[in-house]
Amino acid sequence: MSDPFDLSGRLAVVTGARRGIGLAMAEALARAGADIVGVSARLEADGTEVQRRVRAAGRRFTALRADLADRAAVHRLARTLTELGPVDILVNNGGTIARAPAVDHPDEMWDHVIEVNLSSQFVLSRAIGRTMLERGHGKIIFTASLLSFQGGITVPGYAAAKSGLAGLTRALANEWAARGVNVNAIAPGYVATDNTRALRDDPDRDRAILARIPAGRWGRPDDLGGATVFLASAASDYVNGIVLPVDGGWLGR
Repeated sequence: MSDPFDLSGRLAVVTGARRGIGLAMAEALARAGADIVGVSARLEADGTEVQRRVRAAGRRFTALRADLADRAAVHRLARTLTELGPVDILVNNGGTIARAPAVDHPDEMWDHVIEVNLSSQFVLSRAIGRTMLERGHGKIIFTASLLSFQGGITVPGYAAAKSGLAGLTRALANEWAARGVNVNAIAPGYVATDNTRALRDDPDRDRAILARIPAGRWGRPDDLGGATVFLASAASDYVNGIVLPVDGGWLGR
């Protein structure tokens, strides 16, 4: 029996691939055999860490720049991706966060977070999903959040967007599962990235968060690699519409 986790010959697109969780996801997929198209608003054409890691795994890497806050740019990205060749795996990881109490949360902040974290991801999934449906197979993975389950503090736009991704995951799975396209999401716990630096730099918040995590530590970006490969591979062919927490036990506490 062939290895169900083997991604040899597959093409994977990872948005937000320049750093953090997206970088770790791209590397994990490459190590499993996939060629990678990395997308980020500031991704250089050559010499990046993600390029280095993918090539070190023996796989091809293509860099694309796109601002997920710009709807026209997202449509252009979708066209470019369909022209690159059949996309087997789409990892909708690109995202942003903006912190302000709800009563002080301006429209501009709300609109930006919703556009990047939810609307752009639907646009890409619709375009790439169409090509997957035509071929009868494909894997779409969203990066959700613990705030797909909880409300958070001072991040109303982020919580709304990540809760929306959980619903979008289920909605697309309901329509596409019978046609060979698996749509699922990963909900990272508290991972040490730039997005969580403000929390880690606050001694009280850092202490409170660590006390709630049964694993006793902040997550690392590479903790997301195994779940990403699983949901991208044939091993998950009968897994549809789930939001898989990778959270050190946070939600079980």
